[in-house]
Amino acid sequence: MKVQKSLPKTKQTSKRQQCNDKWFKSNRIAKNSDSSNLSPSTAMAKLEHRASNLRKDKPNLKRLKKGAKAVSLRPVKTPAALERTPSRPLTNGGAGGPEQGSDSDESQDWSSFAKSVLHQNGGGESMEGQESCVSAKAAPGRIEEEAFVHCAERDYIHNRTVLVMQQGQTLCFRGKCLLSCLYGRVEVHGFTLEEGQQSYPLFSPSSHCPLTVTALGDSPNPSKTKKAGRLEAKAIVRKYLSTETRRRLLSEVDSDSCVILLEPLDTPLTRFLTSFPDLKEVFGLSSRDIRESSAMLDTPLSGLGITPLRKTARGMVMSQTYREALNGLVNACAEELDGCPVILVCGAKNVGKSTFNRHLINTLLNHTASVEYLECDLGQTEFTPSGCLSLSTVREPLLGPPFTHQWAPEHMIFYGQSSCETDLDRYLESLKSLWRLYNRETPIVINTMGWVKGFGFQLLVDIIRLFSISHVVQLSSGDKVMCPQLTPEFLRSSHGWQTHPPVQSALGEDNSGTHPAQRSYTLFRIHSEFEGAGRPGEMRHQRSNEQRDLALLGYFSQLQSPEPGPVRPLHCFTPYQVPHSAVAVGVTHCEVAPTHVLYTANASLVGLCCLNEKVSGRGSPVLLSQTPVCPCVGFGVLRGVDMARGLYFLVTPVAPSILRQVNCLLLGAVTLPNTLLTGQTGILGDPPYVTMDYSFELTGAGKLHVFKGLARVKVVECTEVKVQERVYRRVGVSDSRAYSHSRSVLKTAQAVEVNSLLLASIGFTLVYNHERILFWRGGLLY
Repeated sequence: MKVQKSLPKTKQTSKRQQCNDKWFKSNRIAKNSDSSNLSPSTAMAKLEHRASNLRKDKPNLKRLKKGAKAVSLRPVKTPAALERTPSRPLTNGGAGGPEQGSDSDESQDWSSFAKSVLHQNGGGESMEGQESCVSAKAAPGRIEEEAFVHCAERDYIHNRTVLVMQQGQTLCFRGKCLLSCLYGRVEVHGFTLEEGQQSYPLFSPSSHCPLTVTALGDSPNPSKTKKAGRLEAKAIVRKYLSTETRRRLLSEVDSDSCVILLEPLDTPLTRFLTSFPDLKEVFGLSSRDIRESSAMLDTPLSGLGITPLRKTARGMVMSQTYREALNGLVNACAEELDGCPVILVCGAKNVGKSTFNRHLINTLLNHTASVEYLECDLGQTEFTPSGCLSLSTVREPLLGPPFTHQWAPEHMIFYGQSSCETDLDRYLESLKSLWRLYNRETPIVINTMGWVKGFGFQLLVDIIRLFSISHVVQLSSGDKVMCPQLTPEFLRSSHGWQTHPPVQSALGEDNSGTHPAQRSYTLFRIHSEFEGAGRPGEMRHQRSNEQRDLALLGYFSQLQSPEPGPVRPLHCFTPYQVPHSAVAVGVTHCEVAPTHVLYTANASLVGLCCLNEKVSGRGSPVLLSQTPVCPCVGFGVLRGVDMARGLYFLVTPVAPSILRQVNCLLLGAVTLPNTLLTGQTGILGDPPYVTMDYSFELTGAGKLHVFKGLARVKVVECTEVKVQERVYRRVGVSDSRAYSHSRSVLKTAQAVEVNSLLLASIGFTLVYNHERILFWRGGLLY
C-alpha cells in the first residue's frame, strides 16, 4: 500500500488506485488561506522571527555533525592558530582526540572522571559561599549581577551573547537558549560540552528545577602553556565580538576560562506551546522566583529568552548519597566485568527518579556513544506521551524536561492508561516483549513507577528478577518508609506478582543461558534532600496531569513547520483517510458495547499499532474483542468517522512510510489536553467536540471499570453489627484497599450518614462519592 497526497482533479489518480492505499491525504478539508487567523500575533513572536533572520548571517561555528553516533577518534580541524588537543575522546557528536593506547588507559580515564563527579556535578551549590583570593567578578560560585558587567557582552547585530566564565563559576537560569562552547569545558546536568562540539538547546521551564551551567576550565594539555591558552581564548572572543564590545571582556579571559556563546532558541515546540494562553509563560519565571525576587532582569542575557537567577534560587540539589551512587555507577560502566550494567531506578512518587535518570544518562554519554532506556512508568514517561512502555536508544543529552524531547523510540507498546492496576499481567507481558529486544551491548537504565506498595511492590520485585538487574538505585525522602530496602537478601524471600521464591526462570522458554535469571546486584540508596521531596508539586505545571498534557502537546508540536511562522491549529492539518476495513479498532481501558466503539473513538487520541496478522473486513469496521500486545509506532487524533464512505480521518505527525505498517488503532484512557481543543483559532462558530451541555447522570455517561487479575485476599478475622435489619460483617484483610467495592453492598448517601457511627464501631471507614460508595476501607461487606 502506498502513501500519497491527494492531487488536483487534473492529476488525481483513479478511485480504484486510491482505494488500494489505506493511508492517503484527503483534499476535501478546506485549508485556512488567511494565515493571520491561525495564531495570535504577539510582539514576542515578531521579535523571535526577526532574531531568527539575523541568525542566518552568523559565522559558522566549529561543531560536529548532529547525526554522529559513534566515538570520533579524529582531531577537530581548526586553524593552526586555534588548534587544540582534547584530553579524551568524546562521543555523541563530541570532538575526538588521539586514540588511546590501551584499554587500561580508557579505564583510568573513566575512573578519574567518576571521581570528579563528586566535586563538579553539584549544580554550583557546593561552591557557593566559598572564600577565594580572586576578585569578586571572577570568584567561584553563582554569577551575580555585578559580575555580568565584566564577563558578558551582547552582540545586538547577530542577537547573541558571549559569556566568559572562570573555573568553578555557575550560571543558573530560567528560559531557553542555544548554547555553544567556544573555549574550555562546561557541564550542564551531567553532560560535558567542549570546543568543537555542536550547539545544544537548553530548556529550563518554570515547571522543573532550573538548569545550571558550570565552568570546568580548559582541558589539561601539557604541551600548551598558559600564555598560549590565554591568546587562544582571546582570539575566539575577537572572532565573535566587535571591537567596541569586546574590549572589556578581553580583560577577563585567562587560560582556564570558559567562553560560551548563547543564542535565542526558536523551535516548533516553543512556538506551539507558547501559542496557548495558559502556557505563554511556561519558559518564564516561576511564582517562587517572583516571590523571592530571584531573577536578574537587567543583564546582557535578558534579550535572549533566558533570565539568570541569584543565589536565593537553588539549582539542582544533590545529597552526598546522590553523588556516591552516581560515582559508583560510572565506575561500574567503566569496569564492565560481567557484561553491560543493567541499572534499575526505583522509589516512591516525587523523590527525583526522572531527574536522576537524566543526570545519569548525560554523564554516561560523556564516554559512550549511546545508552539504552527502558520505560516502565506509564504515568510519567520520558520520551513518549503517557500510557506507553518503550525501549529507546539515547544518543543525545537530555537538557530539559520530558516534554522538550518527545522522540520516537526504537520499540514501543501502547498500554493505554497511566496506571497498570487494572491489568497487571498485560503490563508484565509488554515489558517482557520489550526486554527481549535489548541487545545487551550498551548500558541500560530502567525507570520504574512510583507505585511501591501492595501490587506495585510485587511488580517491582518481578522486574528485578525477570530482567537480571546488576545495580538497583533506590531513592527515598523524609523519615517515612514508603518501601522496604531492596537488598538482595530481602528479595530472595519476597513474593512478586508472577515470581515467587525460589526464583523461577527469567523469561521461560525464551530465556537463553547468556542472561541468568538469578543474579546478585549492588544496591545504592539515595536520600533526596531537595525542597518538596516526597510531596506533589504545588506550583503551576508541576502536577502529574499537567506534565502528561505537556508531553502530548510536545508530541503534536511535530506537526508544525520547522520554519518560523504562525502556529497552525489542529483543524488546519489535512487528515489521512483510512478505510474501515483496513484497520482494526480496540478499546484498552474499559468495556464498550460494539455499537458504541466508534462514538468512543471519535475525537480521541489513538495509538497507531501493528498487528502480526492481516486485518481485512467487508467494508464494515473491524473491532477487537481483546487488547493485543503489539508494537506501536506513534499517536494520532481520530478527528472524524465517515460511516457513509467507510473512512476514518486521522491527524498524526508519523511519516507516511511508517504509516503503511499500521493496521490497528487502539483507544486508551489517555485523553487529549483540553487546551488543544478549546484553544484552536480560526473556527467559525462553536469549536468542534467542545460542549458544556453534558450530564454524568445519564446511563452510559461514565465508563465501566473492569479489574482484571486481582486475587482475593486472605480472610483473617470477622466481626458483625446489625444496622437497620441488615447485618454488616467486617472482614480483616492483608490489604485495606483490596478492591472490596466489587463485593460491597451499595447504600445511598443518606444511609451512610445515619449508619456511619455504628459501622465505625467495628473499624470501617466509609469512602463514597455522590450517591455510590467507592469502597469500604477496612474489610469486605456481605
